[in-house]
Amino acid sequence: MTDQKLKGSIPTGGLEGMAVLVTGGGTGIGAACAARLAADGAAVTICGRTEAKLEDAAKRIEAGAGHGGRIQIIAGDVTSEDDVRRIVAKSAECTGGLDGVIANAGGGGGMGPYHLQDTEEFVRVLHLNVLGTMLCVKHSVPLMVEAGGGSFIGMSSIAGHLTHLYFGAYTVGKAGIEEMMKNAADEFGPSHIRFNAIRPGFIATEIMQGVPRDTEVYESYVENTPMNGVGEPEDVAHLARFLMGPESRWVTGCAINVDGGHSLRRGPNFAQFVEPAIGKAALSGGPVKG
Repeated sequence: MTDQKLKGSIPTGGLEGMAVLVTGGGTGIGAACAARLAADGAAVTICGRTEAKLEDAAKRIEAGAGHGGRIQIIAGDVTSEDDVRRIVAKSAECTGGLDGVIANAGGGGGMGPYHLQDTEEFVRVLHLNVLGTMLCVKHSVPLMVEAGGGSFIGMSSIAGHLTHLYFGAYTVGKAGIEEMMKNAADEFGPSHIRFNAIRPGFIATEIMQGVPRDTEVYESYVENTPMNGVGEPEDVAHLARFLMGPESRWVTGCAINVDGGHSLRRGPNFAQFVEPAIGKAALSGGPVKG
């Protein structure tokens, strides 16, 4: 079956009347998730730190919205509690309630072995991933309880459970998101709120364009992926749509891979990018070159 036939066979609709917040919704996976939900009828709010990116994404998403779906934007920083409080409140204005959240905002930084990690950068990455997700949980749960239930998706990564050498705080942050989703699923299950995590592998987003296709690093991704390639943002969005909709009403506390089977093997090796800056000895705990 060709990709075009597969896309044509995907039914639409089923999320009419739902209000969903997607953080980090201006690019990549977040924008793809927002587009998929709006196409199926959801009132989607996307947030991010750069308003221009949100506006561009909203135009594209609006063009593909269906079944009464619509899109609105709001700029803000998920590591600021005041911003998150404001963002969540805005996302409930479309329908008078909130039915779901995709906590997609996150990212990495500070690449290198742990004995060379910059402490401030390490904390920044943890705040972006873990604190940002927790604040979204904190301020969205009361609204979803009021709505009679909902679905919360934390965006993890295969780096949250499969070693990714020199990824520093990113691996720790993603693992923290997964544990948060499990505990929240247990805490708020009686209120009919479901919490799940998605583990994308190598997805062809703007960020991953920074990995040149002719490098050993890129090859380490492909050779460790049984399906022999990289994923697209829409691959993640289809799973997010399932977890957000009524079809997944009995699914909670799970972390689900979207990685072409990459997690069956081993993580990528970024030594080619890190070694020139610090030297080979420092990769395994030795002194930095020079």
